[in-house]
Parts: sequence; structure tokens; C-alpha cells
Amino acid sequence: MKWGACVLLNLTDTPDIKKPTREHPLIALVGNPNAGKTSLFNALTGANQKVGNYPGVTVEKVSGWLNLEGKRAEIIDVPGLYSLSAISTDEEVAIDALLEEGSQPDLLVFVLDASNLERNLFLFSQLSEADLNVVVALTLTDVVKRELGEIDLVALTKHLGCEVVPVVAHKGEGVKELQQAVLRALEDPRVLDLDVGFPKIITDSADRIVEKVNRWGVDMRPKEARCVLLDDQCTTGDRFRDIPEIWSVVEEERKVVFGQHAQPKTIDAQSRYAWANKVKRDSYIPPSVPRGRTKTERIDAIITHRFWGVVVFLLIMYGVFQSIYTFAAPFMDLIDAGKSLLADAVGGLLEGTPAIQSLVVDGIIEGIGSVVIFLPQIMILFFFISVLEGTGYLARAAFLMDRLLGWCGLNGRAFIPLLSSFACAIPGIMAARVMPDQRSRMMTILVAPLMSCSARLPVYVLLIGAVIEPKFGPVWAGVSLFFMHFIGLAVAIPVVMILNKGWFKGKRLPFMMELPKYQWPRWKDVLITVVSRAKVFLVTAGTIIFAMTIIIWALLYFPRGDVNLYEKEWVAQGNVVSDEAEFEHYSEFRQREDSILGRFGRTIEPVFKPAGFDWRLTTAILAAFPAREVVVPAMGILFDTGGDVDETSPSLKKSIQAAKWPDGSQLMTPWTAVSLMVFFALCCQCMATLAAIRRETNSWKWAWFSFGYMTALAYILSVAIQQIGKLFA
Repeated sequence: MKWGACVLLNLTDTPDIKKPTREHPLIALVGNPNAGKTSLFNALTGANQKVGNYPGVTVEKVSGWLNLEGKRAEIIDVPGLYSLSAISTDEEVAIDALLEEGSQPDLLVFVLDASNLERNLFLFSQLSEADLNVVVALTLTDVVKRELGEIDLVALTKHLGCEVVPVVAHKGEGVKELQQAVLRALEDPRVLDLDVGFPKIITDSADRIVEKVNRWGVDMRPKEARCVLLDDQCTTGDRFRDIPEIWSVVEEERKVVFGQHAQPKTIDAQSRYAWANKVKRDSYIPPSVPRGRTKTERIDAIITHRFWGVVVFLLIMYGVFQSIYTFAAPFMDLIDAGKSLLADAVGGLLEGTPAIQSLVVDGIIEGIGSVVIFLPQIMILFFFISVLEGTGYLARAAFLMDRLLGWCGLNGRAFIPLLSSFACAIPGIMAARVMPDQRSRMMTILVAPLMSCSARLPVYVLLIGAVIEPKFGPVWAGVSLFFMHFIGLAVAIPVVMILNKGWFKGKRLPFMMELPKYQWPRWKDVLITVVSRAKVFLVTAGTIIFAMTIIIWALLYFPRGDVNLYEKEWVAQGNVVSDEAEFEHYSEFRQREDSILGRFGRTIEPVFKPAGFDWRLTTAILAAFPAREVVVPAMGILFDTGGDVDETSPSLKKSIQAAKWPDGSQLMTPWTAVSLMVFFALCCQCMATLAAIRRETNSWKWAWFSFGYMTALAYILSVAIQQIGKLFA
């Protein structure tokens, strides 16, 4: 028997279904999680796909185009399902996409995992009752052949009653045969007529319901009657939902058949699994020689071990974290250098028009640069996530972490977004898509920005180097840096507990995740995932970041002050006008001070004064809103040392150490330094992060909620630290 062949049955006795009426047929790819849907989708569509959200919800919709001998068909990758009883938002959306009237696909390609027939066929048996046109793509046949034996394709096709095409998507095997089967099914659609083999008492009861209902002039078929008899929420019975007389008949039959205490859903599940088990027995050809433990079982003995599993997990996560943190740095530096070269070149051409020069250099080029500079971290993160998911390890890591995170209300999968947020909150928020339900995903998104991202590091290094180390030495400087990296994690735990008991009340879903077999990742899938995530970031969050950067530039640039007045001030302070470089720094400082944002900083200085911040620190905080990376350059300008500085610049450190309040007291004490670092550690002071939250939640409400609660936390703790410090001063 050839594995690439397609077995055909005589299906002429099945009833015709309505021909597609769309301009282009709609095909839905559906199956259990980890059945190989993504690989098959990529094999069918290649790079010709787009990512978006289903209307009104944040569940991701991936669609693409399939060419069938000159004809085009749209294909969507439906979120993974185990059954038609939804327990999460993803599953509800998937079921609606398949069964909701008016949106039903013209063809269902059911992705059937050959190594887990019994479990996969439970969903297939449910879908068979929904009058859908179906073709089966049989995946992981190579794994079955290697570990379990053979599949009797003729017997399997006979049981399922539709075309079954074996495919090994990442190798391209069976893809053409599947396309031909899809084309045949679209041209000659047929309804599945599956005999699951329910107990006679159930079928007899369904016949009685049909007989009674049909007398009232309502057309009900036996399978619809059986469905509503066994399950109140049965999708097939939706069209009878508003007819109370029918449900009265159903309840009477339930009492007759099940009595007072029986569980109809249990009988339904038992019948379906009994059928699936029979199909499995008839379709598997066991190996002639018994085989020992599989490769997956041998690896799992270590990977899921209570002790060694955690050790392996920590080593792998350290490698991923370190890679995101360090591998991205050269690329980010390269992007930053390219941005600087472009800014210098364009700035030189526009010297005669200062306003346009500043708009283009400080607004447009800086805005585009602040978007593109995040790409290396995002691409590296999703590269590792794709590789770990492709190998099968990601499910094991989530299983291990669920025991550590479950007590406070988070799902085990939350470790991926939280860990990656230490590099950057944006890819961390995007990685929250791995969460199994909307509640867990939302809580993860809302606490991910509390992790201390790499953009905060320059602020820590500057303040620790300028204030903490000179006074307390390198040991306490190291302790301070370590503490600042983990304060966000410490705060995140009580925040999750509050969210869990307040806004997101509800029972925590049991941790349920299939542990797929280990295999090498499909590099084409990895590449498509990385490219698509980068595209999503640039098109969505990137446009918002760019727009806000232009706004912040305008607030810092306008109105323009009187340079002659600044010159008189400069001379009055005993300086020499001929020192053009120093005067230019002073003039730029005064322009920022008199700008809309600078004036706003002076206006709200009394609000931040209890935390120890004067107008310069307050304005630096406001100027950093587009991205925290601009904090240190902003402080360079505001503390009169120029903008071309970094966190190690001796001149900036000296200016900070010498800064005074108007009454002559020291501005930056150790307590003020800690207060400012804590503020930066906890405040969601990053426009890019807010844009990512808005994109992932499909609402500005949650973006502003994150900004609000994190700013409040940052402010309260900063004020508390400063006021406690005064008691010990």
C-alpha cells in the first residue's frame, strides 16, 4: 500500500448538500491541538497567509489562499479543539467558525493524528453530525510507521465514510493528493453519514422524539433528536432552542431513559469512545516484533521528572533568556547605528530649516527607529518559542511550571511571556497567545510589563553608578541591581491574586495539555512564524508607536524660546558666548524647559515632589513615554550635559551628583535614587508596551488600565521609599 495514495469510497448513497455560494470557497482546517494543523496549513498556503483577530474577540485568526488547478479557495486555521463542548474563548470561537449559520465553511479538512486515533476521532464523531462536507488529512503517519506499526488506510476510510489522505506536511508528502481530494469535495460536496453505534435505548428514544415533533409540523431528524437528548448544549439542536414544547418532550424522554440520576453526557462520551476504539483496533496493523519504550517515553523520564525536569527547565530557560538578552544586542546596536547615520545624513541636508530638520530627525527617523529596534528581540523570542513548540518541549515546560504558578491563579504556560518580558515586555505580551483561555491570557498580559525589561537597565546602571556605588561600594551596587531586576516579579504575584479575586473572578481551568511526541522542529514553520510575528508587530503596534513619537517630539519642540534671551541668561551666569558647544547645550536645555512638555513637568512637579523628583526628573519621566531608551539622553539634556550621553558617562554622573534643589539641598540622595529606580521598575512608562496591550486585547481600555494601576503602584512605593528615607536622614 502506498502511503501517498488516496483511497476513494463509493459515496453516492449520501445525500447532497448545498453547493458553495461564495465567490471563493471557504475551507476550514480543524483538529485536536498538536495534530499537525499548523504544518499542514503552512504547506498548503506557504507565505501567502495573513494574521488577524476574529471579529469582536482577541482570538487569532490565521487565513491564507489555496490554489486548486487555477481556482482560488480561502483556507482558515481554526484554533485546536478536543470536543464541541467549549471551555475557553478559543474553543467557542472555533466552534462558531465551524457551525454558526451563515459562516459555515464549504469544506472541512479534518486533521487526524494517526498516532492518537481514539482521542482525535471523538471530535470527528461530533462534527459528523453537523452536515459538513469533510476530507480527512491523516498526519504523523511517519511516526506511526516508526513506533506503532502500520495504518490500514482502506479500513480507516471505510469507517469514516470520506476521503482520507495521508500527509507528512513538513516533507511535502501527500500535499498534492490532499489538494486533489479538496477539489473533488468542493465540486461534489457530500454529507457524512457516520454510524457511531449508540445504544438501542438511545436510538429508540430519539425515534420517539422525532415522531412526536414531526406531528407538529417541525422537521427533526433522528441525529438531531439524539443530540438534544444527550446534551442540552448540543449545537445541532440550536434551531430548536426557542421551541419549549420540544424541550418538554426531550425532558420526558430523559426521565424514561435515564431516570433521575443518570448522566446523558456520560453515555454520549462512552458511545463515541467505544466507536473510536473500534476504528482504532480495525485500522492499526501492529508491528510483528514488540517494541520497547519509545524515544518520547525515554526522554520524558528525565524531562518531566520532579527534580531533573526542573533542572533541565532552568537550564533551557536561562539559555533562551540569555539569548534574547544578548543575541539581540548587536542587531539592536546595528539598527541604532544605522538610525544615527541616517539622522546625521538627513539632518545635514536640512540644516537651513531647523523645524523640518527636527521633525524629520527627532520625530520621523527617531519614531521609525524606536519601532524597528524591537524587531531583533521579537524575532529571537518567537524563534525559540517555535523551536521549543516544534520539538514538543513547550508542553512539558508548561506542565512543570503549573505547579509553581497555579497557587496564585496563573496557568503554567504563563512562564513563557513572563520570562521573555525580562528582555522586553512587547514580545512577552505577544507570547501570551500561548495561554489556553482568555482569563489566564488577560492576567498574564496585565502583569507582563512588571518584569524588569532590558530598557530599564541603563537607568539602573546610571543611578547606581552615580549615587549608590560612590557611597556604599560595589557590593551594595550589585545587590541593588539584582533587587531592581526582581522587584517587578515580587509585585506581580499579589497583583495576580487581586486580579484573580476581583476583575477576573472565576474558576481556574484545570491544567490540561497534550504532551506531543518529540521531533525535530519544522524549520519552514519556524521561519513563517518568525516572519509573520515581525510583520504583525510592524503593521499594528509599530504604527501606533510611530504616531505617538511624533506627538512627543512636538510637545518637546514647541513653542520655540527666544535664543537671544537664553544668550543673556548664559552671559549673566558668567559664561562665555564664544563657547558655542556649551551654549548650544544650554540653549537646548532651556528650549526643552520652556517646551509644552517641560512646562507640564514644572506644573506637575509638586505631585512628584513627595517622591523626591524635581521638574527635571519629572520631565525625563514624561519624555521617556515613547520608549524608556530615551531616559538617559533626556537626562543628559535636562541636567545640562548634552544629549549624546549614555549610562556610563562621567559628565552625566557628575551633573546628577551636583544637582540641587532651589534651597541648595542635594537632589539625588541614595533614597531618591532608589525611589526613582523603583518608579521606573514598576511604571508602565512605555508607549510600545501600551500599543502591544491594545493590539493583543483589541481594546484601549486594558492598555490604560495597565498604565493606571502600574503608575499608581510606582508612585505609592516611590513616595513611601522617599518618606521613609527622610526619617533616617
